[in-house]
Amino acid sequence: MDNGQVEPIENIRLPVRLGQDAFTTGFLREETIQQGVDAFLHFRRVVDGYGVTKIRAIATSALREAANSHILLDRIQQTSGIEIEIISGEEEARLIHLAVEHAMDLGEKRAVLIDIGGGSVEVTISKNKKIISTESYNMGTVRLLKKLNGDTIRTVSDRPFSLLVREYAEAARRRIDREIGGEKIHLCVATGGNAEEMGNLRQRLFRKSSDNVITLSELQDLIEKLSGMSIKDRINKLKLKPDRADVILPAAIVLQLIAHEAKVKEIRIPNVGLKDGVLIEIAEELARDPKPRLLRQEQVWEAAVRLGDKYQLDMEHATLISKLAGQLFDQTRDLHKLDGDCKLLLQVGSLLHDVGHFINPIDHERHGYYILRHNPLIGLTDDQQEIVANLIRYHRKAFPSLEDENFKALPNKDRLIVTKLSALLRLADVMDTSHMGRVTSVVLAENKKSWHLSLHGKGDLMLEKWSLNKQRALFEEIFGVKLELAD
Repeated sequence: MDNGQVEPIENIRLPVRLGQDAFTTGFLREETIQQGVDAFLHFRRVVDGYGVTKIRAIATSALREAANSHILLDRIQQTSGIEIEIISGEEEARLIHLAVEHAMDLGEKRAVLIDIGGGSVEVTISKNKKIISTESYNMGTVRLLKKLNGDTIRTVSDRPFSLLVREYAEAARRRIDREIGGEKIHLCVATGGNAEEMGNLRQRLFRKSSDNVITLSELQDLIEKLSGMSIKDRINKLKLKPDRADVILPAAIVLQLIAHEAKVKEIRIPNVGLKDGVLIEIAEELARDPKPRLLRQEQVWEAAVRLGDKYQLDMEHATLISKLAGQLFDQTRDLHKLDGDCKLLLQVGSLLHDVGHFINPIDHERHGYYILRHNPLIGLTDDQQEIVANLIRYHRKAFPSLEDENFKALPNKDRLIVTKLSALLRLADVMDTSHMGRVTSVVLAENKKSWHLSLHGKGDLMLEKWSLNKQRALFEEIFGVKLELAD
């Protein structure tokens, strides 16, 4: 690693099919749990041998779904000392996009990224190097294999497995078509081990010079060839690993379906994936490069703006409140002692504070909380998303309270963040109570034994000052200071 660059030393793959249990019974068997523990004990020995000091372990769809995933996570931490983080589908898509962006030039192109995993398929739309949207579909290869009983070429019903996969995927086709939209796709990218194997097979079987691209016609030929072979033949004749030979066919069919909807002629295979995105982010953090943080903030803001557009926000008012809240945050750092990530959460929460109006203006803070709980913003962790949702919940009327289950469920440190930030958001919100945009900036500064707030803008701002006078009590209570308003 040098200046945020990653050079792999050793790549170890130990197949443990968690999805084999998770996607059928929803419960991990003891045998599967033990295989997972053994794998991490091996990883521990390897990283100790290299003197590794920074470890990040992540889990995706199988552990998101397994009812007893906590048992596996605890067993691994107790035996190997490695803590595993279960990430959302949106975070998975962000990290894969990061890896792809480092591997190839996305430029100004509109791209569709298709990541085929064992439990799910992530379809991400990217434009100008920013994620526009991402959707997760339950069409992962192991899931399809188990649900459709595709351990052999034909199922119990004697219908071709490839036909069953297409019928299963048809339910998602319209959603995929709607997500991709009518705008031209310039680039189609596939990631994941199965996509990489398709590139290898394309090179070997069709005598092509490259393994980092496959055309739709070549993909169709590959599907036909795989469909006509038993799993045993795929292992013996195509030299596929046993844990790849059975899932390669459903992966190829799903990839073909999505690429067809994207109306592209070829699929690029950059030979990177989730692990590469994780490594790149770790390397950049260790190099203390501020660029990744800025890019992530831009991605979060982009996602928030798109959510606001989706729910028909008054963007002029929303943008102004976010700006004023940001000014208050900067001017009160000595009071709240929160970091820059919290400023981003405040500004995003301020931008989206009225998003619940789309459902009903009455109790719109409750509706807004619901919307944020069900619309993840790409770039935020689950905990950060919950903070933003709670900021929206408490931007008016009720104060943060342990009587509310949503607030009570937060960790203590996050409750404190919500409490402090909501005090700032409530001040910012009433500065544009008329939605006329008359306040343009605010100055909040310590003045002897109190804090002095003055507004700058158009007109006498009497309504805004009157509204502020009603809201200042929470600020005074939270921060233990007196707040005075300028005449």
